[in-house]
Amino acid sequence: MVTAESVREAAAGLRGVAVRTPLRYVEPLGAYLKLESLQPTGAFKVRGAYNAIRKLSEPARRRGVITYSSGNHGQAVAYAAQYVGIRAVVVMPETAPAVKVAGVRKWGGEVVFAGRTSEDRRVKAEEIALREALAVVPPFDHPDIVAGQATVGLEIAEQLPGVETVVVPVGGGGLISGVVVGLAAAGSGARVWGVEPSGAPKLQRSLEAGRPVRLDRTASLADGLITLTVGEIPFAHLTEQRARLCGVGLVDDDTLREAMHFLWRQCRLAVEPSGAATTAALRAGILKPIPPAVLVVSGGNVDPSLLEV
Repeated sequence: MVTAESVREAAAGLRGVAVRTPLRYVEPLGAYLKLESLQPTGAFKVRGAYNAIRKLSEPARRRGVITYSSGNHGQAVAYAAQYVGIRAVVVMPETAPAVKVAGVRKWGGEVVFAGRTSEDRRVKAEEIALREALAVVPPFDHPDIVAGQATVGLEIAEQLPGVETVVVPVGGGGLISGVVVGLAAAGSGARVWGVEPSGAPKLQRSLEAGRPVRLDRTASLADGLITLTVGEIPFAHLTEQRARLCGVGLVDDDTLREAMHFLWRQCRLAVEPSGAATTAALRAGILKPIPPAVLVVSGGNVDPSLLEV
């Protein structure tokens, strides 16, 4: 399990690599936005990816790393690998948005395409890792990844000491479990809402079952949130901190589009569907967080065509 000490150690290790992103109050929302879209790679994933890579042994780093990702984690791994001067291979879905494929290549990552599901990508990445002796940097199910993402919660508690509620988008669970751990490490009493696409309710189903549940299929405009399951390690942390978790709200694609357009028109923020999920849930009245509330804007790697009305 990730400890408060490991979160603080991750925060120290990320200085100069990840941005301490600002909070921005938005009057029409009555809430603050935590702008992780301002990270060097356009998403929070750089925190966990760099933390995991820097914790590898020197021989493992020299051989290089591989990951499987719909886009943002892949970009983060490529960026972190370039930062430390090592090889990075990223296995992406055949349906990956062009902007995210370009992002991986921008940071020197080698792109391999495999299928359409997270399972397709994972299997292919593990095959290549075994054949080429590369270290696998998983997207969410690893303590070093969770510790890195926990720095988001740590920062929120430091930036807004009286925060009551934090709303977090949910893919594999690395970010929401990290935020919960980071808030606890900071001694904050804030509670956390999760937001998932209605076409990918894996955390909601898992909480109902009391264990990680694997869905048969998922679908959503929010490509970063459509994993088939939440990770074992993230789920264990959420179970341990269950009293801190308010619940999970579900948003459909129309609600996501409206939130993206709102953030673009009203705030001049280019936000991808996954990053707009928290705003979507609030604007649709799906959840009513106790103020002061923070909505995590997890990423801004958006196809410009999606911002057109």
